[in-house]
Amino acid sequence: MLILARRIGESIMIGDQVEISVVDIKGDQVKLGIKAPTSVKVYRREVYVAIQEENRAAAAATPENLPRIEGLLSPAAPGDDQSPTENRRDR
Repeated sequence: MLILARRIGESIMIGDQVEISVVDIKGDQVKLGIKAPTSVKVYRREVYVAIQEENRAAAAATPENLPRIEGLLSPAAPGDDQSPTENRRDR
């Protein structure tokens, strides 16, 4: 782990596109400003951990523990065994 000391108004760069600045310090709380491209997702650690746990739970889901969705999808018409994305010949 790299440990750096910074004062209010000073910043660090992560790569070429992410800048983290110290905005304010009050007591034991430090406010940071983060400049990053919109393609870089920035989360507080506790939010990131919660997202990861939800993703793991969703990946482990089985039909038995998913809510039933019967009736939400319209049934296919009889004899209609082609997907909507397939090209159909004029009939």
